[in-house]
Amino acid sequence: MKICLHGAESTGKSTLGGQLSAHFGCELVPEYGRSYCQVHGTAIDMAALVHIGQVQDALNLESAMRAREGRVVFDTDSLITSVWAQMMFGKADPWLAASEPVADLYLLMDVDLPFVDDGLRVYQKPEDRQRFFDLSKAVLEERSVRWALVSGDGQARLEAALEAIG
Repeated sequence: MKICLHGAESTGKSTLGGQLSAHFGCELVPEYGRSYCQVHGTAIDMAALVHIGQVQDALNLESAMRAREGRVVFDTDSLITSVWAQMMFGKADPWLAASEPVADLYLLMDVDLPFVDDGLRVYQKPEDRQRFFDLSKAVLEERSVRWALVSGDGQARLEAALEAIG
């Protein structure tokens, strides 16, 4: 099973990804966009977003091939990169808009955790976080993928994710 964490920044995706990876003893594919922004900064253009989405998808597909019949957790994929494009530019590049879902299950993180600024995060206002959440949910519904909402803090968030995974 391929599981992708989805949603706004500072909603616990990376933390949950590590917990799920440890729980299932499977690979966690980290977020390439974070590494990219650590090197290049957060003032990026659409071409950089497309690059980020393409590299992330390639990393995810490589990991999925290694996992074969087992589980793998993706910290993100190009669907969330398309949401970033919508947030930043009001539209997604055609490649991002047409990118295919790569996971069997998407776990949409609720915006119920406090925002933590780590120097790379952009959308800290509650209304921006809610808009990011709404766009994230909309892209999942538009693509007709299997998804579940994950809410709660700490152990409750992990338990909600495990229940959704089944």
